[in-house]
Amino acid sequence: MSGLSPEDVMAIARAAIMLVLTIAGPMLLTSLILGVAIGLFQSLTQVQEMTLTFVPKLLGISVVMLMCLPMIGRAMGSFMTEISTRIISG
Repeated sequence: MSGLSPEDVMAIARAAIMLVLTIAGPMLLTSLILGVAIGLFQSLTQVQEMTLTFVPKLLGISVVMLMCLPMIGRAMGSFMTEISTRIISG
């Protein structure tokens, strides 16, 4: 029974960070773009309505998440396959 080498740990950590970026990246980018656009609209029109910032972001993130679900599933599946392979091989 052998432990993980530092290279193995770094590879797993790198893969985990890429997985998080793959899963959360599109939604965070959508939220950023919508937030800037809504903030610009509010500052130009001087409309200070709280729901104006919340509702479009919620709808935009929901649409992007539904569109990205197959990609998220594939990314999580491949990461789990890699982790399972490492567990089985010891």
